[in-house]
Amino acid sequence: MKINQTLFLQVASLDEEESKKQYKTRIADVSSENIAIEVPLDEKTGRLKRLDVGDQISAHFVTGDGVKNFFETEVIGHHTDVVRLVILRKPEPEAISRVQRRTFLRVPAALEIACRLGDHLQFLAMTEDISGGGTSIVCDGHIPIKANDTLSCWLLIHYRNGSIEHVPFKSEIIRTKPLETGKQLAMMRFQEIAGVEQQKIIRYCFERQFDMRK
Repeated sequence: MKINQTLFLQVASLDEEESKKQYKTRIADVSSENIAIEVPLDEKTGRLKRLDVGDQISAHFVTGDGVKNFFETEVIGHHTDVVRLVILRKPEPEAISRVQRRTFLRVPAALEIACRLGDHLQFLAMTEDISGGGTSIVCDGHIPIKANDTLSCWLLIHYRNGSIEHVPFKSEIIRTKPLETGKQLAMMRFQEIAGVEQQKIIRYCFERQFDMRK
């Protein structure tokens, strides 16, 4: 993290709409223990976001080589110099997750997913793992899916702050594998997914990685 670098924030909230909002700010100072940022701005409304001591923050910044750096932090104070600054706890280096633009972190995850094949066949499944580029699902073995099939999917994501997201996308089945339980595993890659929906999945993956590290 460097001075004048742009930082993107999401604030943990029991209000589902509030927890979805992304704010933009600038790093004003970096010390060994703290990060000082300008008061964040909601780019959609142009309004400043008030942050209180104790607020839990999910943040990321992008380096010049296109690497996204995700971390969790909290507000620990305020400081007024020429402008009012918000003081965040600086994360340990090992708590910052890095991901290349075209590389996605894959994590184990049991999430509910609704799938539709064609116009008539609909079924429910559970994910086994997920990344920003695709997912593996476990479903009943009698469901007639095969490699190269396209599924319309709706994924249910639960975040650490209690908010819930429904993420729609289309995926292509890469291959299927029968399981000893009588179910089958289907490995899929995202075929059509909006950027904002993909970011929701990436955010979930980094929350899962952070939890597993803890």
